[in-house]
Amino acid sequence: MARIEMVMPKMGESIMEGTVIEWTKSIGDTIEQDETILEIATDKVDSEVPAPESGVLVEILVEAGDTVEVGTVIAIIETDASVAADAKPAQKEAEETTSEEEPKVESEKEEVAESEQEEVDTDETEPEPKEETKVVEGNTPPQRNGGDGRFFSPLVRSIAEKEGLSQEELDSIEGSGSQGRVNKQDVLDYIENRKSVKTTASKSTSGLSKPVQKTSSGSDRSEIHAGEINVNWPEENVKVIKMDRMRKVIADHMVRSKQTSAHVTTFGEADVTKLVQFREKNKAKFQKENGFKLTFTPFFIEATIQAIREFPLINSSVEGDEIHLKRDINYGIAVALGDSGSGGLIVPVLKNAGEMNLHGIARATNQLAEKARTKKLSPDDLVGGTFTLTNYGSVGNLMGTPIINQPQVAIFGTGVIQKRPVVLETAEGDVIGIRHMVYLSMSYDHRIIDGALGGAFVQRVIELLENFDVNRAL
Repeated sequence: MARIEMVMPKMGESIMEGTVIEWTKSIGDTIEQDETILEIATDKVDSEVPAPESGVLVEILVEAGDTVEVGTVIAIIETDASVAADAKPAQKEAEETTSEEEPKVESEKEEVAESEQEEVDTDETEPEPKEETKVVEGNTPPQRNGGDGRFFSPLVRSIAEKEGLSQEELDSIEGSGSQGRVNKQDVLDYIENRKSVKTTASKSTSGLSKPVQKTSSGSDRSEIHAGEINVNWPEENVKVIKMDRMRKVIADHMVRSKQTSAHVTTFGEADVTKLVQFREKNKAKFQKENGFKLTFTPFFIEATIQAIREFPLINSSVEGDEIHLKRDINYGIAVALGDSGSGGLIVPVLKNAGEMNLHGIARATNQLAEKARTKKLSPDDLVGGTFTLTNYGSVGNLMGTPIINQPQVAIFGTGVIQKRPVVLETAEGDVIGIRHMVYLSMSYDHRIIDGALGGAFVQRVIELLENFDVNRAL
């Protein structure tokens, strides 16, 4: 027999443990090298773990929901083809028997471990319209594996059974997970649209004029998820809702930052008309040549990087009574995950962004966004940041007071770019013109950055944006 031990992989220099979200393969399944075998979560990011060798999964040593240290043996894989062929039927039979006798409490334990898939909302990206949901008729109860071979997790099957969904309906859902797998949010969205379709049909049949009440996809959920905005009004005087894992991580980070740093926020306003005109002139050509959109984010990153070089204390951290000045500019970009931030917030990092030109910044930013959409961000993509940009203008807000991303000492915020009437000074006197304006803000650690320095930095960024060279090369 040629059995190998699969261990909990190392997920970054500062990550020492991980939590098993879900096994995507079962005992007795044939697996290919580099095929995803399970999903794990850390306080930084959720990751898919590939199989180290081809073979048959013969033993699972860590259950979903368990948190184990890096290097712990979590599974056994049989790599000998002849042994695996003999072992597989018996293993499958044992698994099916166990599955039939699986107690309800085990299903509930697996439900707790379910994790939602994540997807990035970047600025300048328009959400794709949802396809009209058609209620599929069928009587087959939800199964572990669908007619098309897709695996349905215990939580998805539990929700389907509770809502009366058949296997035929589950098979009709287009999953957003790995290899088209249906996750929790997919089935909840389907149920919401399904109810709307049936209610509309009932209304048409009965001729009643009673309005249809739109419910959120989380109406029956007992957890509040990171980025959740559509929460139903409680029927009771007090409704207790638990935080999901990411919501708790975000809450802990925000409180720790406020307890660590003395926050001060400075505001400024910039005329970015030249920048807008440059982007409008070049965006079509840029997308044709590069295959992705040119957003405003790279321009703001470039301007703040240049200002950081002139004010290096902004690119530092505080360690006790020491100030650690950083030479490399590792630029964090705060992004919302899922539709309208339904997956919470995450800050991937452009490593050595100070060495990149505008085109390189745009490409690297797009690559990080693509990795986040496909759930390919590694923990190393989320560590080592020295400065962060957040764009609350992507949802139409004018300005904000962002919270510092520890252990950094500053975070820069950009509002929505709007046309506004502005007084302009000319040789003939003052005139009123229509200009593209944006509010900027920076929260900084007042322990080491005084108001004069913070204000000077923001004003320098404004100067760089307003004097943007429209004849420059992209």
